[in-house]
Amino acid sequence: MHTPMTHLVGKAGRIAVLSVIAVLLMGASAMAAEDGIAVAIGATTGSALRLRSEPSTSASIITMLDEDVPVAVLDNTLDGWYKINYNGNTGFVSADYMLIDRDNIFDAFGRVEGSGVNVRSTPSTDGQVLTVMNRNSIATVSGFADGWYKIKANGVEGYIRSDYLTMCGSSSNFDPVASSSGSGSSGAGSLGESASDVVSFAKQYLGTRYVYGGSTPSGFDCSGFTMYVYKNFGYSLPHTATGQWKSGYGTRIYNISELQPGDLVFFCDPSRSNGKACSHAGIYVGGGQHIHASSSRSGGVIISDLTSGYYNTYFVGGLRL
Repeated sequence: MHTPMTHLVGKAGRIAVLSVIAVLLMGASAMAAEDGIAVAIGATTGSALRLRSEPSTSASIITMLDEDVPVAVLDNTLDGWYKINYNGNTGFVSADYMLIDRDNIFDAFGRVEGSGVNVRSTPSTDGQVLTVMNRNSIATVSGFADGWYKIKANGVEGYIRSDYLTMCGSSSNFDPVASSSGSGSSGAGSLGESASDVVSFAKQYLGTRYVYGGSTPSGFDCSGFTMYVYKNFGYSLPHTATGQWKSGYGTRIYNISELQPGDLVFFCDPSRSNGKACSHAGIYVGGGQHIHASSSRSGGVIISDLTSGYYNTYFVGGLRL
C-alpha cells in the first residue's frame, strides 16, 4: 500500500518550481469549482506552510500546514496561488509549495460533512447508492474524479462528492488535536456516560478468537475489535490501529494515569509496526487494564495490564471519543 501522499511528495523533491508553475498554467483554463467542490487533489511540499485568507503574502494567516498534507484544491486558476480546503479551513497557499496529483495514487483520510451522505458506485449522482454515511464518519480517500472522491469505508468502495467530504489528514502526519473543525464525535455526540457501556459491550467478547483481518464476533484482529465495538456506538473507525489513532476523532491522552474507561489505547512495537505510528489497539477498562484482541499464543480477546511490561513500554497514547 502506498503511504499517504508519499508518491506525490517523493516527486516533489525532483520537480523544480518552474515545473509546478507550468502545471498550474496547464490547468488555468479550468473553471473554478462551485463552492466546496474540488477541482483537484494536492499535497504540500513545505513545512510550516502558511494558509492565508487571501492570495497574497500580506494577507492574514489562517493556520499553518505541515509537509505532505493532502488538501482539496478548490481553484487552480489563480496566478501563483491555489485556493484549498484542509480540515475545514479554506484559504490560499503559494503554488511554490504545492504539488497537484496527476497519477491518482495516494491514501488519505476524509471526514463526512453532511448527514445521510450517499456513497455511489460511480462519480455521478446517477450512480447506484451503495451505502449512506453519517456526519463526521471517517473514510479512506484513494482517488479523485470529476469533483468526486473515491473512498473506502465500512467495507464499501465508492464515491462521495467532494463538497460532502473534508480532507483531514494522512497517516504520516495528521494531528487530530489540532483540528479546528470540531470533529470530536461521530454526530451522535461524545460518549460521555456511555463510556461504561462501551466497556460492558466489549467484555461480552472476552475469549473470542484472534483472526487476522477479522472484524466480527467470529474472530477479531486488534483494530477490527475496536472498530466493531465503537461501531455499535455510532463511530465509523478505520480498520487499522494507525488509522484509528489518526482518524480525527476525539482528544488524545498521553499519560496512562489520565485514561478513563472507554478510551481507545494505542501501542507501537517497532518490530511489528513496519514504520507506522501504531501496531496495536485496545480499549481501556479501568484499573490500569485494557481489553484487546491479542495475536499472542494465549490470544483472542483478553484483558491485559498497561502499567508495566510490554504494553507499558510500547504505549503511544489514548483517544477519548
